[in-house]
Amino acid sequence: MFVPPTPAEVQKIARRFGLHLDDQDALAYAGTLTDQLAALEDFAQERMEEETPPLLFPERGPGHRPSRREDRYNAWLWRCEIGGGDGLLAGKTVSFKDHVAVAGIPLTFGTATLEGFRPDFDATVVTRVLAAGGVVAGKNTHHGFAGLRSVGGGLGDYWDAVNPHDPTRQTGGSSSGSAVAVATGDVDISFGGDQGGSIRHPAAYCGVVGHKPTFGLVSHMGIAYGGEPSIDHIGPLARTVEDAALALQAVAGYDGYDPRQGRDVPDTLDVLSGLRDGVSGLRVGVLREGFAEPIDPRVRHGVTRALDLLRAAGAKVVEVSAPEHGTVHAAAGALQLEGFRMIRETGIFGGGARGYYPRSITSAVGRMWQADGDRLAAYLKMSWILGELSRRRFHGAVYAKAQNVRPRFIRAYDAALREVDVLAMPTCMTPAPPLPEPPTFEEARRREIDVLKRVVPEFRNLSPFSYTGHPALAVPAGDIDGLPYSVQLVGRCFDDALVLRVGHSLEQLIRWKARPLTQGNDHRKGDRDE
Repeated sequence: MFVPPTPAEVQKIARRFGLHLDDQDALAYAGTLTDQLAALEDFAQERMEEETPPLLFPERGPGHRPSRREDRYNAWLWRCEIGGGDGLLAGKTVSFKDHVAVAGIPLTFGTATLEGFRPDFDATVVTRVLAAGGVVAGKNTHHGFAGLRSVGGGLGDYWDAVNPHDPTRQTGGSSSGSAVAVATGDVDISFGGDQGGSIRHPAAYCGVVGHKPTFGLVSHMGIAYGGEPSIDHIGPLARTVEDAALALQAVAGYDGYDPRQGRDVPDTLDVLSGLRDGVSGLRVGVLREGFAEPIDPRVRHGVTRALDLLRAAGAKVVEVSAPEHGTVHAAAGALQLEGFRMIRETGIFGGGARGYYPRSITSAVGRMWQADGDRLAAYLKMSWILGELSRRRFHGAVYAKAQNVRPRFIRAYDAALREVDVLAMPTCMTPAPPLPEPPTFEEARRREIDVLKRVVPEFRNLSPFSYTGHPALAVPAGDIDGLPYSVQLVGRCFDDALVLRVGHSLEQLIRWKARPLTQGNDHRKGDRDE
C-alpha cells in the first residue's frame, strides 16, 4: 500500500513546477491525489497480460560469477552458456556489455545497488544473436552508474578491466570489459554501447575492431545507459572486421519494439557479400580536422602510413575538410547533459512513443535512483544537476537547440562524403594513457567530478558521429611500443557495408598482430573468490 501524500509534500512538489499552493489548496489536492494514487495502484497490481518479446532457449541455467583464475583480465561480471546451433553465428561465442538485458542473467549497469537483479526478457540484439546460432557467453564489465575507472576516474563498484597489452595503461571505456574479452580471446564477439565513442574508444586502446553502426540500424530494445536516447548505439567489437560484419548482419534491421527506429531502417542488411571486394577505385577522404593538434606524432605517422597502403591497393586517397568537426562538440555535449536529466525524470527507457517498455528494469532502476542516488557516480549526479540547472535557466531551449542544429552537422559530413566514399582519421589521438596513481576515496570522489572534462579531448573524433548517427569503424593499425593505435573510418548513413569493406581491406593490408598478452593476475581489484 502506498503512503498517501501530505499537504506539505504536495506543496513541495508543486514548488518544483513553479506552482504555489496555499494550505487549503494543498489539503484539497492531497485528498484527490490520494484517490488517484489508489486507482493507479489498482492498475499496477491488476493481473493483465502484457505483450512481451519472444524468448528463445527459455530453459537456461543461471550462469555464475567467474573466479579470478577464470577471468585474468577482469573482463567479466557473469559467465553463462545459452544457445548454439545453425546460422550465421554458428560456432561463435558472443557476450554483452552489462547494460543489455539477458533473461535470467544479472543486470547491474555497473552498480552494486542492483546486485541480484535479473531481467525477465532478452533484448532484441540477444534474441537475434541466439536466432543466428551464436552462444551467449555472459556479461562484460564496464564503467557505469558507479564510476569511471576505465577512463581515468577512481571509483567503481566492480573490478577494473585490465588492458592486456600493458596493465599499467587504461582500457578505455565505457565498453572496457567487452574490448578486453575480445582482445584476450575469451569471446569471438562482444556487443558494447556507444553514446559518445564507448565502443571505438576501448577498441582502439585494446587493439580490436569496434563498429558503431548507423543510428537505429540495430535495435536498442532492452538496452539503456541512462543518457540521451537519440545518440545511443549498440554495436559489435571483434578481433576481425569479418566477425564484426557477421555480427552486424545477424542483428541489424527493423524491430517493432524499438520506437527510435525510423522508416529508413531496412528489414535486413547485407554486409557480407561485398566484404572482400577490395578498395580499387574507391575514394578515401582524409579528414583534415580529424588530425588537429594535440595529437601524438607517432599516431599521425602510423595512420598516414596505413592510408598509404589503401592508396597502393588502388584507392584514391585525398584530403577533405569539414570545419564543423571542430565545433560539433558543444551541441553534442549539451544534448547529452539534458538527456541525462530527461531520462532521470521519465525512466531509463524514456517515454512518449509506442514500443516495449521493460517494466522490471524501469522499476528497479527507478527505485535505485530514488533510494541509493548518493552511492552513484559523481559524473552521473553532476549530469543530473547540470541538466536540471540548464532546464531551469534556459527553459528547454538548450535541449531544443541541440536537437534542431543536428541536421546542420549531418549535412556538413554528408557534403564531405559526396566527394569521397569514406572518411578516415585517427580513432584516438594517443595510445592508451597511463592509469593514474591509486587515489584515496576522497581524492577519487573529487576526480570523478571533473573526469569527463578531462577525457573529452580523447573523444573528439568519436562523439561527433554518435551525435550525427553516421557509421564509424575502428580498425587496429599498428602499435607504438606495444600499445595499439587505430584508424577510424566513417561512411554515409546506412552504408555500413562499404565502411566494413574498406575496413576489411585495411586490416588485410596492415596484417597487424598484437604482441603476446601480459599475464595480469596481480592487477585485480574487487572482491571475488579465487
